[in-house]
Amino acid sequence: MKKKKKSIQLLEEIKHLLSHNKKVMNVEDLSVYTGLSKSKIYKLTQLKLIPMGNNKHIRQKFFDKDVIDAWLLGEPNLSDAYLEQRFHEKLKGNK
Repeated sequence: MKKKKKSIQLLEEIKHLLSHNKKVMNVEDLSVYTGLSKSKIYKLTQLKLIPMGNNKHIRQKFFDKDVIDAWLLGEPNLSDAYLEQRFHEKLKGNK
């Protein structure tokens, strides 16, 4: 029985490590990756304080791991790049 529990625990650890290799994350993945609660992530998305994908055809929220890493580290260029991306998306939507 102990061997089975160890195997299951090892598989869970591998699953957790592999989740960090995903390029695109959903809210649950992001919560595990950052340690933020899902409710905190939803609040940040509602306030548009976290960079996320913007596909109007998908209700679920998605996040680019590289952009999130930069956001977490507070890289100064991220906000400019993110705002420029949002600007271009808005322009496309108005055509």
